[in-house]
Amino acid sequence: MPENGKTPVDFWFDPLCPWAWMTSRWMLEVEQLRDIELRWHVMSLAVLNEERFDELPEEYQEVLKDAWGPVRVAVAAEREHGSEVLGRLYTALGTRFHNRGEGVTREAVIGALADAELPAALADYMDKDTYDTELRASHQEGIDKVGQDVGTPVIAVPGADGEQVAFFGPVVTPAPRGEAAARLWDGTLLVASTPGFYEIKRSRTAEPDFSNL
Repeated sequence: MPENGKTPVDFWFDPLCPWAWMTSRWMLEVEQLRDIELRWHVMSLAVLNEERFDELPEEYQEVLKDAWGPVRVAVAAEREHGSEVLGRLYTALGTRFHNRGEGVTREAVIGALADAELPAALADYMDKDTYDTELRASHQEGIDKVGQDVGTPVIAVPGADGEQVAFFGPVVTPAPRGEAAARLWDGTLLVASTPGFYEIKRSRTAEPDFSNL
């Protein structure tokens, strides 16, 4: 437990993923309503899917071609400016990628860096593998907690014995607000504290809805 007494919540994200974006906005809402402390970490859809890339649908392969740049910039920002910048950079990237629909372009990344008050030169890391070892380590840390059959986001919360329990999701659209956000969080803690609980799932029938973000 941190010295401030707040419940630590670790969140692994890839800026490219609209579902992680939705969940992250829910978590920011929860942060205003419950005594938690969000700690941001990078994971990578490119790393997650690199060994089965050729088996993926062509449409998703095209999506993943843009996946390396944003996570490389995020990790570079963390390494050069501290982990505390990750949250605001993620917000800036996600707002431009998802809410504004600017696409995963160098221009959007440079704009996001400006929004996050970070140097534009960090965009140069989009095409560099300088911090790929650190990127892979951050990704693997999240995967080691939750297992292989997942995507992004990964969230780790305290379980019944005080040890962290990690899970994929929750996947939700649109992002709950107010008391609905708090209730979902309380339910998340409830299932996380249940020994032997692993999964609740149903097929998604809606696309990401950013209208309330």
